[in-house]
Amino acid sequence: MARGTVLIADDDTAIRTVLNQALARAGYAPRATGNATTLWRWVSQGEGDVVLTDVVMPDENAFDLIPRIKKVRPDLPIIVMSAQNTLMTALTAAEKGAYEYLPKPFDLNEVVAVVGRALTQPGRRLQRTTQEIEGEELPLIGRSPAMQEIYRVLARLTQTDLTVMINGESGTGKELVARVLHDYGRRRQGPFVAINMAAIPRELVESELFGHEKGAFTGAQTRTQGRFEQAEGGTLFLDEIGDMPLDAQTRLLRVLQEGEYTTVGGRTPIKTNVRIVAATHRDLKSQIQQGLFREDLFYRLNVVPIRIPPLRERLEDVGDLVRHFLRQAAREGLGQKSIEAAAIDRLKAHPWPGNIRELENFVRRVAALYTQDTLTSQIIEQELAEALPDKPNDIGSSDPKDLSEQVERYLSGYFSSFGKDLPPPGLYERVIKQVELPLLTAALAATRGNQIRAAELLGLNRNTLRSRIRALDIRVFRTPQP
Repeated sequence: MARGTVLIADDDTAIRTVLNQALARAGYAPRATGNATTLWRWVSQGEGDVVLTDVVMPDENAFDLIPRIKKVRPDLPIIVMSAQNTLMTALTAAEKGAYEYLPKPFDLNEVVAVVGRALTQPGRRLQRTTQEIEGEELPLIGRSPAMQEIYRVLARLTQTDLTVMINGESGTGKELVARVLHDYGRRRQGPFVAINMAAIPRELVESELFGHEKGAFTGAQTRTQGRFEQAEGGTLFLDEIGDMPLDAQTRLLRVLQEGEYTTVGGRTPIKTNVRIVAATHRDLKSQIQQGLFREDLFYRLNVVPIRIPPLRERLEDVGDLVRHFLRQAAREGLGQKSIEAAAIDRLKAHPWPGNIRELENFVRRVAALYTQDTLTSQIIEQELAEALPDKPNDIGSSDPKDLSEQVERYLSGYFSSFGKDLPPPGLYERVIKQVELPLLTAALAATRGNQIRAAELLGLNRNTLRSRIRALDIRVFRTPQP
């Protein structure tokens, strides 16, 4: 006896055939059609235990059909397949009430497994959102398998209050993921408050998080709200949680356990209602072994882990990202620009140690410097050659706070490139130059070439910065070429 009837709707004959065969081998009774009209007739007649449908069909979009199916058969699980693999597709599937979203190309074993879960757990489905989803300009870009999995996880998590831990290298977009969880979730009407633990003096972390009372310490002249109070009813994003001091970790653990906290210098417990999303580029399990991070806090924060892959692991997304950044640049008045396929291929060959942040700054710079309508591979080659040092493991981060990580990778690559031999004399001066050049370049990129602002960012005298720019022959922000 068949385990259940699966209604398949896809206008691609080959896909219908392989799904038919795979589901039949697994013991199901598949029925397949190439249009939405027949699918609707079968459903309205009470046929089928599970629906497996493509989004785009010749006669109707599945996202328009699903609400009608839900109206007549609210408990019928609907699994959506799509080759339009964007965050919007996953969120729309959730909004329409789909049980699951499967990006194409899919793994047949996974399809069979999802069908099995739909039959045994029909009440579980992607969570519904009420926010209207418009356009493609969403914060996360990419169609790679790694990003597809992230989209699927986010579509499930937006309507929960589960604590999420985001792990990824600097520049991969961890805060963007946290923003999606907030902006497309049920707390979107509340505040989104972000705090970077690495950017706060250790002695002030608890005051920043929980606030302080007047007179709590020297200089505390008034009562000050903490980030928990500011985020009440919304989302608190704790970036670089691995840099949080142990004392503050202990207090944070109590908040997660008890749902309340006290201000620094205060005695009255304050109830809190915030969703916690944490992020780090560190290996927290290694830090636990070193006694630098509390194991009990890790498990409280790591309820749902999300790993954001570095750009080098999703190079197929480079083209989509570059075109997205070019559209942003056009809206900023830098002109409409396209890019050659060969230029995209050249960008894919670059290691991008600074990840998406580095790529974004690179694209903005090229868009500002060149007036041509089309960016060629020659332009890209020239800019890559001039913008970054040509040493092993180049230091190319666009964010000065990532410098120690980049320097460590650079030195490791530098020494390994000589094998057992010692590098030639003059190591100190060469390393200083390799560190200084990308640091100044990053500061200029962050301030769009404004040397006054760059000097303030770096803590340098303006004349000193100008002198070093001349000495290092930094020409990143030159006059645009015709």
